Amino acid sequence: MLGNFSYCNPTKLYFGEDSLNYLNEELQKYGKNVVLVYGGGSIKKNGIYDEVIEILKKNGKNVAEIAGVMPNPTLAKLYEGVEIAKSHQADLLLAVGGGSVCDYSKAVSVSVNCKEDPWEKYFIRFEEPDCEVIPVGCVLTMVGTGSEMNAGSVITNQDTKQKIGHVFADEKIMPRFSILNPGYTMTLPKYQMVSGIYDIFNHICEQYFSGEDDNTSDYMSEGLMRSLLKSSRVAVKNPQDYEARSNIMWTATWALNTLVAMGKSADWMVHMLGQAVGGYTNATHGMTLAAVSLPYYRYIMPYGLEKFKRFAVNVWNVSPEGKTDEQVAREGLKAMENWMNELGLVMNISELGANEEMLESIADVTFPMSGGYKELNRDEILRIFKESLQRKFTKKSHQEMSV
Repeated sequence: MLGNFSYCNPTKLYFGEDSLNYLNEELQKYGKNVVLVYGGGSIKKNGIYDEVIEILKKNGKNVAEIAGVMPNPTLAKLYEGVEIAKSHQADLLLAVGGGSVCDYSKAVSVSVNCKEDPWEKYFIRFEEPDCEVIPVGCVLTMVGTGSEMNAGSVITNQDTKQKIGHVFADEKIMPRFSILNPGYTMTLPKYQMVSGIYDIFNHICEQYFSGEDDNTSDYMSEGLMRSLLKSSRVAVKNPQDYEARSNIMWTATWALNTLVAMGKSADWMVHMLGQAVGGYTNATHGMTLAAVSLPYYRYIMPYGLEKFKRFAVNVWNVSPEGKTDEQVAREGLKAMENWMNELGLVMNISELGANEEMLESIADVTFPMSGGYKELNRDEILRIFKESLQRKFTKKSHQEMSV
């Protein structure tokens, strides 16, 4: 295992069907002014909003709301939230929703007392906050991002078409607590569920496909991936299977709470490609990742052949007998493609709204990363987008998942 590192994760988790009860305990640690942050209103339809409001009132909290946080939170929405939190003199930001709501709340947290433009400071210069931050707590209703136990935040600038993520180094940006009830995730459409599943899988891949040492993190990653493959297949057949949904939720948290990143350089190029597509199409995050993953992995596979062979054998049970390393590696990626089609993931960026005329501009806003097996230049980035645009995909399961 290579490298030197420190590890700290201060987020307290409450997991299970009764986990919301612990919100009473957590609220006692903060002042009276709470800002409730949520998305398009689904939590009002499924009753979660009423449950949370009842607990807030029971604890004597003065509540303001930031509603309508979109799946790809915009810079304009960030500015709006900052003003609400500032005028309310927020003591706690309580995010109730999926990863976008949690991400957004962290961005508000570091921006309320920031003396500069937060977009320039945090998402262009990638600086750390030098001001007081507002504590964040999360009640998770959709899994995938892992935002409930990390210090990451992603904001989209609609004017520049840039979708940029910043993983803050300071653990005080992490949620102070997160409440994870797998039952809350069962109200989502299948499309959102499988999008989240692929987001989880790709988070693990981004950390796994880096380094050549015998790293403990890789063994943990392989176990997480195998668990996710099993649970995802059960959940796609029966979305109400509590055991499968609870395992998916738990895997999502551990996929991106920084643990399996220890000792790894990490790649993150698939996220850069996917986020660039998302900036132009406003497509669901997990689907943008799915659409660009295979063209990218097949392109870089020769540069990290040993790891791709290991991936095929240890995750996909590909037999290496009588085959070259490249044959084994390609079989692993083919098995991954079959699983992605089985879930009904989008496999082509044209289905997300991208077209040939956009590709040059999308390539221009794609950040090249150096942590994986090959740092791409602009021509290579453009090539991957073109391959994704031309890929064939299976529509049947996509149509089914609109319900």
